[in-house]
Amino acid sequence: MAKKPKSDPNYKVIAENRRARYDYAIEDDLECGIVLEGSEVKSLRQGGSNIAESSAAVENGELWLVNSYIAPYEQAKTWGHEERRRRKLLASRKEVARLWNATQRQGMTLVPLVLYFNHKGFVKLKIGIAKGKKTQDKRETEAKRDWNRQKARLLRERG
Repeated sequence: MAKKPKSDPNYKVIAENRRARYDYAIEDDLECGIVLEGSEVKSLRQGGSNIAESSAAVENGELWLVNSYIAPYEQAKTWGHEERRRRKLLASRKEVARLWNATQRQGMTLVPLVLYFNHKGFVKLKIGIAKGKKTQDKRETEAKRDWNRQKARLLRERG
């Protein structure tokens, strides 16, 4: 997750895909910008969005965010936005080529992790380059998490 800098009034997490780390083994991540309309930004400031069912894809040398939800902005009735439209993501050509290579040749998936306002007030999206976990791996991760919780509880009781 994106860390919050100390005493930064502009930084704000809008939406987080908490299930991504459970379903995927994330090997690398990338911060990129996102092309939005004015009503979308205002809606995000109010906190109405969801990236849990969305994904990212490289098509024709461009990076796209597919199936993300941004709630309609009530005050923008005539010039509103589509809630689930494809949104272009901004990354350098080199990064897009690296992502294309990871998805097409290595069989990885691009998973949106966090949507947030950075310290300058711009909307940013953190994308994870991930490999899907099998059911056994998910059970293993859950067992490790439970054991760490239990261990912490035991250490608290002793000391």
